[in-house]
Amino acid sequence: MTEQLGVGIIGCGNISAAYMRLAPMYKSIKVLACADLNPAASAARAAEFGLRDLTIDELLAADDIDIVVNLTIPAAHFEVSKRILEAGKHSYSEKPFVLSVDEGKKLAEIARARNLYVGSAPDTFLGGAHQLARHLIDQGEIGKVIAGSCHVMSHGMEDWHPNPDFFFQPGGGPVLDLAPYYITNLVNIIGPVKRVAALASKGSDTRTIGSGDRKGEQVPVDTPTNIHALLEFENGATITMSNSWDVWAHRHANMELYGAEGSLFVPDPNFFGGEVEMAKSDGEIKPVEMWAHPFAKPNEDENANYRTVGLADMADAIIKGRDYRCSLNLALHVVDVMLGVLRSGEIGQFVAMTTTCERPEALSPEAAKALMA
Repeated sequence: MTEQLGVGIIGCGNISAAYMRLAPMYKSIKVLACADLNPAASAARAAEFGLRDLTIDELLAADDIDIVVNLTIPAAHFEVSKRILEAGKHSYSEKPFVLSVDEGKKLAEIARARNLYVGSAPDTFLGGAHQLARHLIDQGEIGKVIAGSCHVMSHGMEDWHPNPDFFFQPGGGPVLDLAPYYITNLVNIIGPVKRVAALASKGSDTRTIGSGDRKGEQVPVDTPTNIHALLEFENGATITMSNSWDVWAHRHANMELYGAEGSLFVPDPNFFGGEVEMAKSDGEIKPVEMWAHPFAKPNEDENANYRTVGLADMADAIIKGRDYRCSLNLALHVVDVMLGVLRSGEIGQFVAMTTTCERPEALSPEAAKALMA
């Protein structure tokens, strides 16, 4: 039986280095080749990581490539993933998975017809801290989750990103760019969302690039950058979610969950690790001892960075014929929630979800160790 699947990467921008650098931690995947519309970009990454530098057509035709990772810009995700599936390869995409529910359903149809897997980031919810938070809730430590809040707010990335244009266009914005981490983790911990409501605005019509060759150039803002939402989950929990690139500073915690018997404080879902805290009925907030989960251990600059574990879990699932955690159904439901939030911000009404999903299977310390090389 095959024990390792060959991986090719389309899109050699900033995030590609993380996939190429971290993939060797997992026994089920081996990155073999890369491609990009910009030949210089793929050539540079291939040289940096010892990969084959291919054209996109060559990569899609390569016999030793089983899974293709789609790291293109969000607006291209659907078309590139569709090409991957039509080439007979399994597809794994960066977030956001797609930019419409219909696109996701079309990919699902193609995948079913060809018996292929489709997965998508984010996979940070598989981190040791977030799996611990889920474990505590599953064990009933704070009782039924009634409410909560999460905040992901800053002043955007035009200060440091040399080409921030797409962040401020349709398909970008703080909801589609950053909320996938938060919503995916909430679905992991609580379950699927029933309906949403939101208020949305933008702080300015332009942003000024603060670094690189284009420093001082202004880029237009054509998507909301300040969105405050209310999420009602199928189990009755209600969570407020603030996403903004119009905030210079704040004191809000990343994620707090309020249960019938206590409160849980969850670290930033954009990362795998961090400190989980909990308060019981006495109201005293105390750190929870981190369990022996391999994806909680710092491994890069004192951070726990295990990106590509979702890809590795999908590869392991393909090899063993089991379900996988960063699934199409999960990713599509998260897209449904995000688009519902943006739609509600436009029309000023609640928006019901058109999709649902099961909570992904928990990733225990033992299951996580089994994925590692």
